[in-house]
Amino acid sequence: MKTVKVVAAVICDSIQDKNKIFATARGYGDFKGGWEFPGGKVEAGETPQEALVREIHEELDTKIKVGKLIDTIEYDYPTFHLSMDCFWSEVMEGHLELKEHEAAKWLTKETIDDVAWLPADITLVDKIKAEMK
Repeated sequence: MKTVKVVAAVICDSIQDKNKIFATARGYGDFKGGWEFPGGKVEAGETPQEALVREIHEELDTKIKVGKLIDTIEYDYPTFHLSMDCFWSEVMEGHLELKEHEAAKWLTKETIDDVAWLPADITLVDKIKAEMK
């Protein structure tokens, strides 16, 4: 099975406080409408952090600061294996403009379970909740 290496940003209001996180709904593909943490594929020669900065700039026209690794999710979808490095991040510059997603929202610890997360992304939610205020 083919492995797809990606990165995801758990963008929060503050890496220190983590009161709310930013989630996006996919705007295309097999999982259109499913909620995820924004990010994308790592290109040859990039570190995961460099890939994440590039992807968030491309998808959301925003410059982020990448914090610590939360976890690496390994998940088997029917046609590929996903390996996803997930990092705490915060906005440094920009307004999180949706270029590829159909919707987005800020979620709190109390509302994080209110969206239909994609299968790989939902495996991260409990770890995120544990660090949120």
